[in-house]
Amino acid sequence: MEEYKKRLSLILAETGALFFDRDLVLKDGRPTPYFVNLGKFCTGRLLLELGSFFAEMLVSRSLGDKIDIIIGPSYKGSAIASATATALFHYHGRDLLFDYDRKEAKRHGERSSSAALFVNNTFFDGCRVFVVDDVLTSMQTKYELIDKINKETSARGFRCETVGLGVAVDREQTTAVYDEKGNVILNRKGSNPTAEFTSNTGIPFLSVAGIREIVECLYGNRIPLLISGGKRPIDKATKEEFDRYMETYGRG
Repeated sequence: MEEYKKRLSLILAETGALFFDRDLVLKDGRPTPYFVNLGKFCTGRLLLELGSFFAEMLVSRSLGDKIDIIIGPSYKGSAIASATATALFHYHGRDLLFDYDRKEAKRHGERSSSAALFVNNTFFDGCRVFVVDDVLTSMQTKYELIDKINKETSARGFRCETVGLGVAVDREQTTAVYDEKGNVILNRKGSNPTAEFTSNTGIPFLSVAGIREIVECLYGNRIPLLISGGKRPIDKATKEEFDRYMETYGRG
């Protein structure tokens, strides 16, 4: 396991950003034994650490010199984009632009005539962008951001290449399956959202770490983390519950 992945695992446990509990439900309606909340990275130290994980992932994959702009979806992604750009400069000497989208296009002030979809006005002709976000469950917000990038650059007559999408933690799940009434069907695997995303957009998907390797690291090293409201190492029963969950909903 790469050192930066191990550091991410330890900080997820330290901050309570990764926790196990009963009766947790994802946005898509499926139950889950664990949750990841990167909103816990809420100090200067932790935000710089988070940015460093993304920066090291990019450098390790030889992408640091192939990106001009780091972009994150509002709201959590905006902090990650800023932190990644900061860490790339601080640790690797790469000074990149960063940006994030607006929930609504700006229609006043310096961009009132173009109804800008992004805050920092960083796009330029021929720019190469990399998208960052916190956790992958489904890809809906990622598709929406790519659509905004395409609309913004097309409106301004710019050529733009999105060279990749990266998340901090990949839950490594298939998509949810619903019945004709829109109710989630439990214990049913859907499709592979990352493979579909790359197939549909041509954009590679990356993650700092997958949830399986994070949990294996914490379990194997007996690192305490939040389980049912108390801090303790992952016990055999909790690990078995996690393994069953991944068998039921996980990607192969």
